[in-house]
Amino acid sequence: MTHSQNFITRRHLVLAVLATGSASALAQSSAWPAKPIRFITPYPPGSTPDTLIRLIGPKLTEALGQPIVVDNRPGGNTIIGGEAVVRAAPDGYTLMSTVMSHVLTPSLMQMPYDAIKDFQAIATLSAAEQMLVVHSGLPANNLQEFIAYAKARPGQINYASVGTGGATHIIAEMFSQTAGISMKQIPYKGSVPALTDLMGGQVQVFFAIPSSVVGHIQGGRVKPIAVSGTKRLAAFPQVPTFSEAGLTGFDVKTWFGVMGPTGIPRDVIDKLSTTINRILAQPDIREKMASQGVEPFLTSPDEFSALMRTDMARFAAVIKQANIKMEN
Repeated sequence: MTHSQNFITRRHLVLAVLATGSASALAQSSAWPAKPIRFITPYPPGSTPDTLIRLIGPKLTEALGQPIVVDNRPGGNTIIGGEAVVRAAPDGYTLMSTVMSHVLTPSLMQMPYDAIKDFQAIATLSAAEQMLVVHSGLPANNLQEFIAYAKARPGQINYASVGTGGATHIIAEMFSQTAGISMKQIPYKGSVPALTDLMGGQVQVFFAIPSSVVGHIQGGRVKPIAVSGTKRLAAFPQVPTFSEAGLTGFDVKTWFGVMGPTGIPRDVIDKLSTTINRILAQPDIREKMASQGVEPFLTSPDEFSALMRTDMARFAAVIKQANIKMEN
């Protein structure tokens, strides 16, 4: 056998092995799922990311024919759960239920992974608009009056946040930068104590999910000023959007979604995305989500990936300008 014949033989052998491996991977992918699917949630039981997965879990089990196992891994500013996902095999059997903070945290502290490159965007689950509410005694009844009031009192108005570096903190800073005002952050360990102090007058401003302040608005304990989004909410037809009220460039919503480790086969990603979107469109799911103050938010994997990149970039700019920092 000549050298060239020997080389050709080896080359054919390598190609055969590669082809066999590809066929095997394709067969495994097309058979997905063949065992239970684990959803790691970097938040405690009862949190919105946890609740959403438990809400759609039974329907996912019905559609995919495999149990859905929720694995709560809270702590470490979501790093504990995130690391568990990144280290998992990219086979579609380990996924993560997450929230918009996933793309905020990397601008606040050093992370052991890349929040974009190490994760595969699969599907968004829901989104909630943000409403600016103020203390009932504040002498401002619309957005322009509030901005004028704040500009006349730089640094004198206190706004509540649910923790330094969290979404409510970054959103309030984004609003301040867009409106050209300066307010002081008062961090709380949850929205309930934040709203309690808002009603008591210890703080004057808070950005809240609209459903969480319905009763307080109806009772006259807080005043709604404006809401994010492109249209008014059916539950609050009297509250204009920020754009309607004259503040352009400020539109933000809190989103929740499903991701996995980078490398999951595309057909598995597409099957998951299609199945989740179909479930989110079902009337009973929409009704249950509405009762929790959120609404279905449907995107493709590529649209979700683009959203993550866009939000990471724009919030990074807000965080840098406000000089917000957190410790690991």
